[in-house]
Amino acid sequence: MDMFTSLSQKIEGKGLKIAFPEANDRRVLGAAIRLKTDNLVEPILIGDPAEIKELAEANNWVIDQFIIYDPNNYELFDEMVASFVERRKGKATEEKARELLRDKAYFGTMLVHMDIADGLVCGAVYATGDTVRPALQIIKTKPGVSRTSGAFIMVPPQRDGQKLVFSDCAINIKPDAQALAEIAVESAKTAELFDIEPRVALLSFSSHGSGSSEDVDRVVEATRIAKELAPQYEIDGELQFDAAYSEVVAKQKVPNSTVAGRATVYVFPEIQSGNLGYKIAQRLGNYQAVGPILQGLNKPVSDLSRGCVEEDVYNVTIITANQALQG
Repeated sequence: MDMFTSLSQKIEGKGLKIAFPEANDRRVLGAAIRLKTDNLVEPILIGDPAEIKELAEANNWVIDQFIIYDPNNYELFDEMVASFVERRKGKATEEKARELLRDKAYFGTMLVHMDIADGLVCGAVYATGDTVRPALQIIKTKPGVSRTSGAFIMVPPQRDGQKLVFSDCAINIKPDAQALAEIAVESAKTAELFDIEPRVALLSFSSHGSGSSEDVDRVVEATRIAKELAPQYEIDGELQFDAAYSEVVAKQKVPNSTVAGRATVYVFPEIQSGNLGYKIAQRLGNYQAVGPILQGLNKPVSDLSRGCVEEDVYNVTIITANQALQG
């Protein structure tokens, strides 16, 4: 079964509400209409109602039954401002809160925080920083998680092959051992969301001591911490990519590893190798890279690429709704 067919079946008819701060973008509005028509989510459109309706009419779309919230004319705005000030704990005055919450990304994120929406999809127009910043300030990370991270689901070209998780390829420049361990655990949870049995490899240029450096030591320590944080998962490191991926190489380099040669979750030591790794697999291996999926937040917020198409918005929303369902 196709991955998105399976994910769609899990959320169909559940009435999960997903906020769209960029509802005046044709790609986003088109996806939102499809999602509602397919009974997958209940979209919350954010923006000027007249502008959104004009876009719908120009494309012969009917949105009479859609929820539309305008940050400049929202009946619960005072309540939202008070909630934001409390959440920021002295870091924002009421005046500053009113200014920030006119911004649609901040407004949408507060809808998630206040449980009016179950998740948020943004980034078709907003830059990544402008999507992630409100999430970190308002939604914040889960207990025991110091930072968010970005994973990609790598879908093989034959589509019925083994899906993989690559992380962190989007957020953290060079995480320390504690953060790297947290990323490994959150990535295992992401794998489970996509029905991938998590076998986690923390990657390096060294396999079980074949090389030495401070970077290797950081991965070794991260592996130790990750095993303590989540003993229920199979986790190993440090491993070279070929040892983690190939059973033949694993038998030669790390014959005693339970992960090597069969890893499904690949945790890169820093963003540079992670970004390169997923793009090499995408371009040379013809893998489909689905993401980035933001991990570690208390509630789901998803970041689109500004180069996305309607289908990307549709699929990322399905993922976000599944994250909300998972809790």
